[in-house]
Amino acid sequence: MNKPNNSNNKAAPKTNEKAPAEGANFLKQIIEKDLESGKVKEVVTRFPPEPNGYLHLGHAKSICLNFGLAQEYNGRCHLRFDDTNPETEDTEYVESIMNDVKWLGFDWGKNLFYASDYFEEIYQWAEQLIKDGKAYVDSQNEEEVRVNRGDFTRPGKNSAFRERSVEENLDLFRRMRAGEFAEGQHILRAKIDMASPNMNMRDPLLYRIRKAHHHRTGDKWCIYPMYDYAHPLSDAKEMITHSICTLEFQDHRPFYDWCVENVNVPGEPHQYEFARMNMTYFVMSKRKLLQLVKENLVSGWDDPRMPTISGARRRGYTPESIQRFAKRIGVSKAESLIEFDTLEACVRDHLDEVSHRAMAVLDPIKVVITNLEDGHKETILSSVHPKNADLGKRELSFTKEVYIDGSDFMENPPADFFRLGPGREVRLRNAYVIKCNEVIKDASGKVKELRCEYYKETLGGKPLADGRKVKGIVHWVSASDCIDAEVRLYGRLFKTAHPEDVPAGQDFKVNLNPDSLKVIKNAKLETSLSKATLETRYQFERVGYFCLDNKDSKPGSLVFNMVVDLASSH
Repeated sequence: MNKPNNSNNKAAPKTNEKAPAEGANFLKQIIEKDLESGKVKEVVTRFPPEPNGYLHLGHAKSICLNFGLAQEYNGRCHLRFDDTNPETEDTEYVESIMNDVKWLGFDWGKNLFYASDYFEEIYQWAEQLIKDGKAYVDSQNEEEVRVNRGDFTRPGKNSAFRERSVEENLDLFRRMRAGEFAEGQHILRAKIDMASPNMNMRDPLLYRIRKAHHHRTGDKWCIYPMYDYAHPLSDAKEMITHSICTLEFQDHRPFYDWCVENVNVPGEPHQYEFARMNMTYFVMSKRKLLQLVKENLVSGWDDPRMPTISGARRRGYTPESIQRFAKRIGVSKAESLIEFDTLEACVRDHLDEVSHRAMAVLDPIKVVITNLEDGHKETILSSVHPKNADLGKRELSFTKEVYIDGSDFMENPPADFFRLGPGREVRLRNAYVIKCNEVIKDASGKVKELRCEYYKETLGGKPLADGRKVKGIVHWVSASDCIDAEVRLYGRLFKTAHPEDVPAGQDFKVNLNPDSLKVIKNAKLETSLSKATLETRYQFERVGYFCLDNKDSKPGSLVFNMVVDLASSH
């Protein structure tokens, strides 16, 4: 059987930092210290996605982290949508994110919030900053703001509008809200320090004019708070104790703290940063993933090769396996590169525990058992799971004609090939030993049929009459009592470990793996799979782990996706 190409080209990691020890989590130490000192009475975390795209596996780690810590310390975790940018947000993404969080096994209960719930309060807090002389309306255009902000080598310059009076600022800000001005005509900025070495403290934006329809508030607002302003205030309003985010927000923390300290909010949240998840053979950029979708290089956001949670769900990953993965890779401040093999190992470990066993022949060759009568049909019982007797038995039909996989036959086999060949013997899994006596070919010379005899005394693993044991075991299905199904074999979407490492002038898409999907239209499956369910995972014995496709599979026209192979070959 030919599997999709999973290139073994493993470039060196981009960092020399080691991944954290399995299960390491520095945040637990912080939380335990806060609880012991009495600084915190109840742990309150949050998962705060922007509803502007589909979540990926990096978000899954954050979901497991925030909800997991709340569970472990008997606290609560909020799901809050930071919906401050109406131009990119949509209810489609809100619903997708909620489904992803639920699917991963977490429940926010009554703690579902939106930053847009607080728009009026956030606005009033901005007015208070103006009254306190800590914010001003700036009328520079976008280019002037950019130039006067300076850079890492030179300080910024104060805006000519920085010293407007409180009264003028309030008047302009209220008129901004009333819709009197065009987009870009005015912005509201915090008055902090244009010479700060931290660019995020050089009078950061608080509000901008956006005459766009909001997915929840409609056309009520035409000014919207910036994420960096709304986010800490939302945390404080919800009494978040531990605001956990990735390291790229570390330089934003001083402004986070400034907002909490300078606005009269009820809570005092503190921001903690951890290293974001980087993984081989994946890109995590929303912009680049959107490119793949829009250019039809994948079938959609839920394409089983995509690193999205919806893609992982459709591929057949289980919530438990992703939770195991999040726990195994740990939480650290040190940047590290996670091998894709680590994720697959977690998936494989869980699927081995829960998957129902079945047989499927993906590249069928017919075997005619010559010493069986025409119409012979014998029922053989086999375990649904070898380690879980409670799942019971399944029935296999042993008939005069069966299918074996083309990879299990060689006309001129080498000495270390222990499967079927002319004059050779092999055991049909859970059934009998057979011997190949004749090879039938078509006009082109392709093998189309094998004629074999079976040894009646060998059922159930028993040896041949002369005491010999046969080494080779192959899977099979009855030719007359099987079902046809489409089987999709998925490999890695990219052929190199670091897809974004490309020569100058080239695009990351040059690293797409052209062999990442192989579709088998008429695989032969044992009949028990006619009752396959979306919730159940299956081990096609000697092949890999599979599940029904949650979009394309229909009764009578089944489609199975390969979740992962039985053992890593990389």
